[in-house]
Amino acid sequence: MAEATQLKSRHLTMMGLGSAVGAGLFLGVGLGIQISGTSVLISYAVAGALIALVMWMLGEMAAARPSLGSFSTYAGQAFGHWARFTMGWIYWFMLIMVMGAEITGAAAIISNWFDIAPWIPALIAVAFFAVVNFAAVGGFGEFEFWFAIIKVGVIVAFLAIGVLMALGILPGMDLSLAGTNFTANFLPNGMPGFAAGLLAVAFAFGGIELVTIAAAESEDPAHNVATAVRAIIVRIMIFYIGTVIVMGFLLPYTNENLLAGELTQVAMSPFTIVLKQAGIGIAASLMNAVILTAILSAGNSGLYASTRMLYALAKDGKASAIFSRTSKRGVPVPAMALTTVVAASCFLSSLVGDGTAYTWLVSVSSLCGFIVWLGIAVSHFQFRRAYLKQGNSLDDLPFRARWYPVGPVLAFALCLTITVGQGWNAVQGADWRGILVAYVGIFAFVAVWLIHKLVTGSRRADLTTASFDIDENLD
Repeated sequence: MAEATQLKSRHLTMMGLGSAVGAGLFLGVGLGIQISGTSVLISYAVAGALIALVMWMLGEMAAARPSLGSFSTYAGQAFGHWARFTMGWIYWFMLIMVMGAEITGAAAIISNWFDIAPWIPALIAVAFFAVVNFAAVGGFGEFEFWFAIIKVGVIVAFLAIGVLMALGILPGMDLSLAGTNFTANFLPNGMPGFAAGLLAVAFAFGGIELVTIAAAESEDPAHNVATAVRAIIVRIMIFYIGTVIVMGFLLPYTNENLLAGELTQVAMSPFTIVLKQAGIGIAASLMNAVILTAILSAGNSGLYASTRMLYALAKDGKASAIFSRTSKRGVPVPAMALTTVVAASCFLSSLVGDGTAYTWLVSVSSLCGFIVWLGIAVSHFQFRRAYLKQGNSLDDLPFRARWYPVGPVLAFALCLTITVGQGWNAVQGADWRGILVAYVGIFAFVAVWLIHKLVTGSRRADLTTASFDIDENLD
């Protein structure tokens, strides 16, 4: 790709932070508090540990062999062409649905501001994503860098306000009551509530893996991905856990304003509620702007990552060759055009009828994220086996994941538990429609795998010949 090496280390770091700090935190944390009370703090700690394991494993593979196909490439190396095909297309679909959801959210907020039909701001959002992504990758990196700066700045300011409230400089926190609030609301709905809260929290971290896709278009892929992974893990843990601690001291799970976080109900965001308690009158307007920024950033990143994934699939013969074409700026324009059109179609499905089709699509895409993480865990296990089997030394790795082999096993177990457990209530209640909605992503994965297997008859990869060297051509 022309002009492929334009992203810098700061771009990758902030893109990774920006993908994990979005509407899922600003709005979704309220759902976690409602379901599991202050025990959501443990949920964030567990989910954060899972993310750390996943990013360590993915970072090791990406630093050794930067690739626009990222984890789909590594899955193919570990298990064969079927894994490359399945993981790539599953991730592309997931990001398409993320874009559809973000377009829907942006349209809801803007249409409420100006009292206009939702399709108008949706069209503007789609045009915005396309224009930003049509520029050279360096321009995209700058947009995402400043988007992330805004979101991170809000988190830092929120934590500072929490400290000032605890010190009595700002109103809204009574430490004598705060401690009681924290303990009294720890497990209001027991272990089932905790499990449901963990599921809601884990979804909020989805998309962070895109930093390894972007690393393939950076100036020094091996170094930059290692730097970005280290920085992202530490900062995300501080931001998320610090934020939840402040909210835990201030907001009981029974707070009447603490709704599940509809995108149009910014006033119900835990951030908005806490800021109002601190006497900040413009809290709702401020969070409106921040959440809109978060939504636009997530949609923008989704278009970038899905476009590159489709391009990588085409280069590897897993998609039509037309999607491997690029502009003079190195942008895969045909891949971007198809992705944009499909994402816009997903948005339109949310406006048809009662939005049932859209709900199903979102359900499928949500589970796809955990399937990707499962794939990363097993791919890394195979990567290490192949790397050592070929006579390589671990000391030569640009970045080494911690806790091997415990890390891949633990990450796989956690992902599998969350994946299976998400439909547990439906299973207990014999709700067949709920069961199908919860697990339809698994059926989709198996269907894609079987179709590819039957059509191509691909065999399992040979670990003695799989290449794990840095790919200078980047696919």
